[in-house]
Amino acid sequence: MHKGGFLNIFLIIAAITLLMDWYVIHGLRTLVADWQSRPLRLLVLWGYAVISIGVTVVFMIGFKSYGTAQGMTPFHEWMLSLLLTFFITKVFFLIIISLGDLGRFIYGITDNVMHDKPEGTNEPFFPARRKFITEIALLVAAVPFTGFLYAMFRGKYDYKVHRTTIVYDELPEAFHNFTITQLSDIHSGSFDNVNAMQKGIDLAKAQKSDLFVFTGDLVNNAAWEIEQYIDRFGQIKAPFGQFSILGNHDYGDYIQWNSEAEKRANLDKLKQHHAELGYKLMLDENVVLEKNGQKISLIGVQNWGRDFIKVGDLNKALQGVDKDAFKILLSHDPTHWEEQVRYHDTDIHLTLSGHTHGAQFGIETAGLKWSPVKNRYLDWAGLINTGNRHLYVNRGFGFLAFSGRLGIWPEITVITLKKRGMA
Repeated sequence: MHKGGFLNIFLIIAAITLLMDWYVIHGLRTLVADWQSRPLRLLVLWGYAVISIGVTVVFMIGFKSYGTAQGMTPFHEWMLSLLLTFFITKVFFLIIISLGDLGRFIYGITDNVMHDKPEGTNEPFFPARRKFITEIALLVAAVPFTGFLYAMFRGKYDYKVHRTTIVYDELPEAFHNFTITQLSDIHSGSFDNVNAMQKGIDLAKAQKSDLFVFTGDLVNNAAWEIEQYIDRFGQIKAPFGQFSILGNHDYGDYIQWNSEAEKRANLDKLKQHHAELGYKLMLDENVVLEKNGQKISLIGVQNWGRDFIKVGDLNKALQGVDKDAFKILLSHDPTHWEEQVRYHDTDIHLTLSGHTHGAQFGIETAGLKWSPVKNRYLDWAGLINTGNRHLYVNRGFGFLAFSGRLGIWPEITVITLKKRGMA
């Protein structure tokens, strides 16, 4: 969608938000009506108006910068996150208030139809809104408000290690119990707490896996975003090496450049940063990993995604790969696996992806796994298999746009490969 389209959407959202604010303030008036302190009543009403409307205005003022080479800064992401937090909170508040008003409307109509009112009576046609309805609305609205604040202050750095074991007949014996640590979707331009982020890096290092892979979206848009963190993410090492691929955001397609040459230079610089991190960036190519004289093939493709940039060439990446080799593919977007990899003539045993972030919001408990992103992606988090072909979708290390995570926490993946029949 072009920038003008986004602007129209945000203008519509801003207008809706202002109408909601008007309704919320009327609800709050009921809550404070019997407070004895007039200054306190005004503080509540005007305080809410200034904060809620102020967030909307600040966000809209910063909109012009979102398409520039700077993109959305952490400050802008905070404004968007606060806008979303207030919006969802107001929706919950207004649902309860609206139900109460609907009840008042029905009661007023029924009461006036069923009972003849004496002429000259000053009794209102509809009963007044009751204070306890507003109190219930506040309690209900406090749930999403508290949840979103937790997501923004704590949840986005609440790193979780997801451990998965996959058993194969074809795995060479030398690679039995071979471990892989995977990170994906770092989105370095969004970080706003370096010390909290370092805890995730330390957790990845602590896994001491045989192989480290990164499956795309190192930056939001521009190569400079990762520069201040190169020494930190470069700390992650593995005996069999560190390998990486590009994600859709790494190509710089979502911001405006002064020229195509500037855009290409940005991508070239980002590729250089992969090398500075100590990562072998795989651009539609493959390498052989050898252990005790036995081998597996690691394959990496550029981004290929449904409704996103499609530059990855799987056939090119497979050139020279032994058809009988055990194969691991790095491909950023899980739709590549859905549409090409799982049906490919070549048997690719394991594909590692990311991209979805699990929408950074959802529920994952025993027996329940849900996120709104499931309506867009068939495979959006965790391990999936079709026959002997497996896909693992990492939930992402970083965050984008919404500066938070709730229920779908940032992930460090550790995969253990086992050969069937071996202890």
